[in-house]
Amino acid sequence: MTMTPGELERKVRQLDNDVQAIYAMLAGISAQQSRMSNRLDQMDVRFDGIDGRLDGIDGRLDGIDGRLDGIDSRLDELGAKIGTLDGKLDQLIARG
Repeated sequence: MTMTPGELERKVRQLDNDVQAIYAMLAGISAQQSRMSNRLDQMDVRFDGIDGRLDGIDGRLDGIDGRLDGIDSRLDELGAKIGTLDGKLDQLIARG
């Protein structure tokens, strides 16, 4: 199948238009990827800030946990002392 010079010129123009349309689509995709990359960078900064805050909260909770362990130990000691006093009181009442 042979093409006439007019048909060949039309085909070349069509291919050129197709190539230009592809370049336009690629430019749009590139711009969208750039916007998405910027947005992800912003989110990364925010997540780093949140991560720092959570680390601080974790440290504070560890401190509170240590203090509660100390209080628990003291309460155990007080419970033992009360048990001892209760036993002595029962002995005194029995003698009485």
